[in-house]
Amino acid sequence: MFFMSKERVPEGVGFTTFGLTHIAWLSVFLIIGVALVYIFKKSPLKQQLIRKTLGWIIIAEEVIKDIVAICVDDFGIGHLPFHLCGISILLIGFDVIKPTSTVRNFLYYIGIPGAMLALLFPNWTVLPCMNFFNIHSFTVHALIVYYPILLLANGELKPTIKTMPKCIILLVLLAIPIYFINLLCDTNFMFLMNPETGNPLGLFEKYLGSHLWGFPVLLPIVMFVMYLPILILQKHCKQKEKQAEVKQKITV
Repeated sequence: MFFMSKERVPEGVGFTTFGLTHIAWLSVFLIIGVALVYIFKKSPLKQQLIRKTLGWIIIAEEVIKDIVAICVDDFGIGHLPFHLCGISILLIGFDVIKPTSTVRNFLYYIGIPGAMLALLFPNWTVLPCMNFFNIHSFTVHALIVYYPILLLANGELKPTIKTMPKCIILLVLLAIPIYFINLLCDTNFMFLMNPETGNPLGLFEKYLGSHLWGFPVLLPIVMFVMYLPILILQKHCKQKEKQAEVKQKITV
C-alpha cells in the first residue's frame, strides 16, 4: 500500500481534512519552517548553499515522484508539472540557475498561497499516512512555501506592489496554453476545468455557476493579504528608524 496512488488505494484508509493526522502534518511543517528560517539567518555565509540545496531537493523530489509512478505503472499525463505547484517547482529550478525579480515575486505572491491552500485543503486525503505519494504531496508543498520565505528572510526577495501586475501577467500567460492542454487531454491542471472536492473555488461554482469567477475575485485579495505583512514590517522599520534618529538628536 506504500506505493499505491490515490486512484488505486482501498477506500477508508485515508485521513480527514483538519483531522488529527492532517493537523499533525501541518504542525510539524510549521516547526520545521521556523527552525529552517532561524538556521538560515544564523548562517549568512551558507545562505546561498542552503537556498540552492533546498531548490535542488524540491526538483529532485518531483523527479523521484515521477520515477516511482513510472515504476508502479501509474504515470499519466496528470503527473506533468502543469498545476500551479508544479509550475512553482519549475520556476524554483529556474531561480536556482538564474534568479529574477519577477519569478521570485511570483513564488511569493502566488506560489506560497497556492501551496498553502494545497496543504490546508489537500486533494489526496484518500491516501494513508504512511504512503509515498501522501508523504511527497505534503513535503513538496511545504518546501515550495519554504523557498521564497528563505529569500524573504535574507532580503533577496523584496515584494512590491509594482511587481504584482507582472505576476498576474505571467500567471495568465501560463494559464492560456494549460487551458488548451486540459481541453486536449481531458485534464484539470490549475483547476481550470473544475474546482475538485474541497477546493474553495467550489463555492463560486455553487453560488455563481462557475468556479472560474473565483480567480479574478480571489487573486487580488490573496496578493493583498500576502503584501500586508510586508507593509506592516516596512512601517515598523520606519518607526524604529525615526525613534533612533530622535534618540540620536537628544543625545547630541
